[in-house]
Amino acid sequence: MTYQETIDWLMQRLPMFQRIGPAAIKKDLTNTIRLCEALGHPEQAFSSVHIAGTNGKGSVSNWLSAILQSSGHQTGLYTSPHLLDFRERIRINGVLCEEAFITDFVSRYRPVIEEIEPSFFEITVAMAFLYFAEKGVDIAVIETGLGGRLDSTNVITPVLGIITNIGWDHMAMLGNTLPLIASEKAGIIKPGVPVLIGERQEEVQGVFKETAVLQGAPLYNSDNLVRLEVLSNDPAGLCFRAQLETTQFTLETCTPMFGSYQEKNLQTVLAAADLLQEDWQISVNDIISGLQQVKELTGFRGRMEILQHQPLVLADCAHNSDGLDQLRRSIDAMDVPHWHIVTGAVQDKDVAANLFHLPESASYYFCKPDIPRGMDARTLQQLAANMERKGVAYGSVHEAIVSALSNSGSDEAILICGSIFVVAEALPNFKHKT
Repeated sequence: MTYQETIDWLMQRLPMFQRIGPAAIKKDLTNTIRLCEALGHPEQAFSSVHIAGTNGKGSVSNWLSAILQSSGHQTGLYTSPHLLDFRERIRINGVLCEEAFITDFVSRYRPVIEEIEPSFFEITVAMAFLYFAEKGVDIAVIETGLGGRLDSTNVITPVLGIITNIGWDHMAMLGNTLPLIASEKAGIIKPGVPVLIGERQEEVQGVFKETAVLQGAPLYNSDNLVRLEVLSNDPAGLCFRAQLETTQFTLETCTPMFGSYQEKNLQTVLAAADLLQEDWQISVNDIISGLQQVKELTGFRGRMEILQHQPLVLADCAHNSDGLDQLRRSIDAMDVPHWHIVTGAVQDKDVAANLFHLPESASYYFCKPDIPRGMDARTLQQLAANMERKGVAYGSVHEAIVSALSNSGSDEAILICGSIFVVAEALPNFKHKT
């Protein structure tokens, strides 16, 4: 098969959460363990950092990968989902996995895949592990897909575990209280492996402490390791001064990833660098370089990403209540007289809770992401109207963007949000900017 035929086969043959929702989730690690056995246990061939959490995983993963790259390490990065190209999930030093590896992998292991019948996510995790092993990476930053305890990535034994935060998402699978959700995320805590908690939340802190004690795992909180002073946080970048307690590093710089929600993520990744510094020989200059050049080094996209300047167009992948609450705080801090919001949703989200966090005064352009889980634009329009968010329903993401651009004044701004899949469809409408 060609590369595109291979990707089509994977997407059509294997249950895919992004397309069909919870039905694609396998409830244990059996398939991943069997796949790794068939591949010769590639997950044991490299060091790793494992990152879980409701929000912030992508930002922390990419920042940390950029810092490790800057310190001279060949660094693998596994994230999900992808926006434009399947290969975004599997990178080494920011370079996408080769198409030939993917076609060869499926050709070579197709009998095993057909025997085990893994999910799409299970096969991509195994594929990433084999790629990192064959390429001889020094360390890989591995982001969980959903949860932690039963997530397919949870067959690794990392040098550091990170849990960014706990919020309301995927409650049907993870639990309907924050402590229950936290217990699933805490499932990545391994015996004797240090674990870093990014955001201190009193209602779940006890879950992490108890799990860490049971596992004999040293537990750290980022606010104990890093003193962070934000100097500015706007489209020009997030500028800050920080003191790292373990290494006594002091640094002052800016990173292009901005927004109020990035402040806690930044503190988390600085704490991670502080913990990893001795074993991985990370200098102050490495940290500064990684933070400054994160987009160039990893290709990270979709978080308060500026797609156009006049009118200002931002794209953000926030898609749950906590993420959209933080996104709202970020746009409220900007000097914009009126927002035009292009938004869509998937059917298994708490759409009403998500809409609540978006401004009533904005002009809305409702659209359906082009996946089976996508919510009909008119249904979304009606739900929003019931909450005093008014706008027009469009037949596609592209049509919604064209209308928003035509209606926006030069001093106004457009925000594309609500679903990763809406953002993915929006990006090709704009020239790629880093």
